[in-house]
Amino acid sequence: MKIAIISKKIVPDIALIDPDPLTTLNRNLTACTGMDALTHSVEAYVSNASSPVTDIHALESIQLMNAYLPLAVEHPRKLEWRYQTMLGSLLAGLAFSNASLGAVHAMAHSLGGLSDLSHGECNALLLEHVMEFNYDACPGRYESIGRALGVEIEGLDREERKNHVLGAVSRMREDMGITDRLSDLGVRKTDLPRLAATAIRDPCLATNPRKATQRDLERIYEKAL
Repeated sequence: MKIAIISKKIVPDIALIDPDPLTTLNRNLTACTGMDALTHSVEAYVSNASSPVTDIHALESIQLMNAYLPLAVEHPRKLEWRYQTMLGSLLAGLAFSNASLGAVHAMAHSLGGLSDLSHGECNALLLEHVMEFNYDACPGRYESIGRALGVEIEGLDREERKNHVLGAVSRMREDMGITDRLSDLGVRKTDLPRLAATAIRDPCLATNPRKATQRDLERIYEKAL
């Protein structure tokens, strides 16, 4: 289990957005941390605490991560692409620090605490499954996310739009080389009740757009297994 430490005393006076140190970040860590930033913006946008201000930050972040994260993964020394992904991450931070997060992070905190997997990888492997669970609670919001990801959904019926949006997220993840399932990383089916029992107590669930039970969370973990 991961425990968050939150205090105004640890907020920095200045944050420097400098892409140069990131040029030595390896491909996998770039992809995983980028997917974490994407998850921040997606969850902030569908959060039940979202606002017009957080929406602006979240959607711009999604557009930037979609456009530049795959490029930064493939060309790590290109400073402009690193800078754009850092800007996307910053905007996602502005969004979720005001709108909070959701079930992806609640489940990732539990998963990372038990398995010692990287936080970004946990988010990457869970995001599309939580989106599927939440989708019908706010389909219009997810369609806006799809448009920010460059998905053409006009003229499609509701189920087709849903499949296209979810498919865009899974393709982005896979194209960057995050292709494992949880079972490939040592998570067992017998771990799922314990993971769900921890995740259900995570404060991020309070702003998830759809109320989830412990059994719901266990089923989502199982889909990612």
